[in-house]
Amino acid sequence: MLNSAWVGRTAGEIANAVRRGDTSAVKVAADHLDQIRSYDRIIGAFREVRAAAAAAEAETVDELPQLRNLPLAGVPIAVKENTPLAGLPTWNGSLAARGPVAEADHEVVRRLRGAGAVVVGTSRMPEMGVWAVTDDEEVITRNPWRTDRTPGGSSGGAAAAVAAGLVPIAQGNDGLGSVRIPAACCGLVGIKPGSGVVPAKLGATDWFGLVENGILATTVADAALGFAVLAGRTPAPLPEPGRLRIAVSLRSPVAGTRADAGAREALAATVRILVALGHSAKKADPVYPVPLATRGLATWFAGVYREALAAGLDIGALQPRTRRHIALGEHAWRRGMVRESDRQDWRERSVNWLTDGGYDVLITPSLAGPPPVARDWSRRSWAANMMASANYAPYQAPWNIAGLPAMAVPAGVRPDGLPGSVQLVGAPGAEELLLAVAAQLERAAPWRRHAPGWPRAAAKA
Repeated sequence: MLNSAWVGRTAGEIANAVRRGDTSAVKVAADHLDQIRSYDRIIGAFREVRAAAAAAEAETVDELPQLRNLPLAGVPIAVKENTPLAGLPTWNGSLAARGPVAEADHEVVRRLRGAGAVVVGTSRMPEMGVWAVTDDEEVITRNPWRTDRTPGGSSGGAAAAVAAGLVPIAQGNDGLGSVRIPAACCGLVGIKPGSGVVPAKLGATDWFGLVENGILATTVADAALGFAVLAGRTPAPLPEPGRLRIAVSLRSPVAGTRADAGAREALAATVRILVALGHSAKKADPVYPVPLATRGLATWFAGVYREALAAGLDIGALQPRTRRHIALGEHAWRRGMVRESDRQDWRERSVNWLTDGGYDVLITPSLAGPPPVARDWSRRSWAANMMASANYAPYQAPWNIAGLPAMAVPAGVRPDGLPGSVQLVGAPGAEELLLAVAAQLERAAPWRRHAPGWPRAAAKA
């Protein structure tokens, strides 16, 4: 049995208790820091743990005169290591990619702290956020559901921390699926807002606008709460979505990949629930134009190349897989293969496809198969990493290119014992609609909030 009253509780429960005075932010932070100290060695979720600083922040929260109005009062949170956090180096997945000490918090961190959250540490990611697996030369981050599997990437440390109950909620960012992929790998809710909804810019180019900041959580209510704070909105109950027309698609955007039996059953089971709830569902595949893949890859490659240049990185010191990626990015950039007009064209096509079909939501698998084995991917070739990522996570990238909101929602357990997941996609401004649909699914078919066997009793100091 856990020897803490607060580890494993939702962000909403913790904030309510702190606001009421049933507990203190100091107590909640101490419980979670004990949990991290005891068990992060198993999963490797954190780059840096801010034990003393977090304790001091929690004391400050408890003394705030506006405590009763803070939506995240005393909630421990992990911030992804590439997001500037005042006083800490801005890591980018490896020592070679590490940036200078941040002089100020990123705007999303400022908003989280302003809402009463306590930053207990920074979560790990792969080098420069490029890969859908999380490891570096020193640590392999592991999936709490099965430690022989990756938690995904690039917000892999964030997902592992939340799925293990080390924190109730985490911030991540999503360039081509980097919130939704790890959320799906670890059985979590993960939301990527649409373009312009949440402050996003992290580096000089931000992969030409592909990257959005989002939230990973164990419940839809926590995801909605975190999203509202990031978006600068007053948290409010989600609306009932009414009867929706839902497009159902198994088609992979990546040629040669397809969903396995576990992914297909997760989608089918979710669609059955949606129909039982009164929604209509129709098989309808978006038309992914051939140039989309080419131009999307070129933008991704060039975005990493431009980030490396702007940050003044020693490219020769980066991992071989990243060096190859940057070389391809330089080629794409110099040949003029990155054009805003291409992304705008796909955005218009996507919105028109939803509108012309009368669809409110598109639902797809989150993953085509189980997450890859947790291993030293940072020492393997670019081709090996690309193949592994594309084969299991092909469904996310088009919606970053289009700038549309999308989220991963848990969908039962696969035959292999790993979590099932589906992806919801909507038109611009549909974040709350997607969350409302996800809340209906959660009520109709509640999911396991944490990985089996987690969280655990913290070791006595």
